[in-house]
Amino acid sequence: MVMVAPEVPRRQLTDRQVESIDALLAAAEAEVEESGYDGLSVRSVARRAGIAPATAYNYVSSKDHLLAELLWRRVAGVPEVKVDPEVPLADRLEATVEALAAITTGSPEVVAACTQGLLSSNVDVVGLRARIGAEIHRRIAQAAAPADEAVARVLVTTYFGALLSAGMGHMSYEDVPTFVVSAARLMAGEEG
Repeated sequence: MVMVAPEVPRRQLTDRQVESIDALLAAAEAEVEESGYDGLSVRSVARRAGIAPATAYNYVSSKDHLLAELLWRRVAGVPEVKVDPEVPLADRLEATVEALAAITTGSPEVVAACTQGLLSSNVDVVGLRARIGAEIHRRIAQAAAPADEAVARVLVTTYFGALLSAGMGHMSYEDVPTFVVSAARLMAGEEG
């Protein structure tokens, strides 16, 4: 069973506050493109976004929290895949994993920085990491159903392992879906 951290209740944000958060996230992407993870700071992102650093710290507690929020937005923005249980397991999984590939498209620097930020022990990051993992697990488990829950867990672990492998430079992020689908085909006893 996957444990999900409860979402921290957030106060109602004004339109201006939502715009500020969106500006911070866009600025974080641009800043990582130029400076990488090590050169990123909440202060530099705030400056780029045209927001006072003190205001930025009202929304994020650290650069890792900012990057985890950026990754969560990417995960939450992936459209749901309609799962047809009549379609073979590997094909259902392929459609789901291909959709999840949207998380890692774009800049390898941004994806690598988000991955590094997600490993932080910052309490805000821990909660987002749990939500990200639970959402990806839910989608893969939904595609794998009615297969045994163990199959879904192995495929989720394979997915995250492939992402980590890509982050370490052992494969490209574009190869992750194909790798995970190959694992699913092996588990299903299919050729391919």
